[in-house]
Amino acid sequence: MASHFRSYIWDPVLIVSQIVLMQCIYYSFLGLWMAGVDSLVQINRSLDQIFSYQNLGFATIQGRLSMMAFVLNSLTCALGLWFFIRRGKQCLDFTVTVHFFHMIGCWIYNAHFPAALSWWLVNIACMALMAVIGEYLCMRTELRAIPVNTGPKSNL
Repeated sequence: MASHFRSYIWDPVLIVSQIVLMQCIYYSFLGLWMAGVDSLVQINRSLDQIFSYQNLGFATIQGRLSMMAFVLNSLTCALGLWFFIRRGKQCLDFTVTVHFFHMIGCWIYNAHFPAALSWWLVNIACMALMAVIGEYLCMRTELRAIPVNTGPKSNL
């Protein structure tokens, strides 16, 4: 039987806990980015900024700032993928899962499926950004040289 380098072991508890962790990272940092962006222009904070797709748009300053917070959040979540998922191969899976649950949350919050083009553009761009940067960081870590000889060198 051949041994596999980094053989994958099915661990549903680990996977579910990583999904929950990534959702917590997504919403906590999105809330922090929204609060920071809102403090720039003195906008009242609301859950509408996170879940209501009517707030995302190019026409108003609030919509553009909300989009900026979503983009900054995707960078933060890419760091979360790097720190907690640590597998480049799983970055896209966790990114799509996080954004899928966000879409479900928006659907429930608004009582209908998101239909605004700006919402879809922002979320697809953020998904791509989070997956690509997270995968880059994870692959960079995975491809580091493994030290073979860590003991002292001796002259023979």
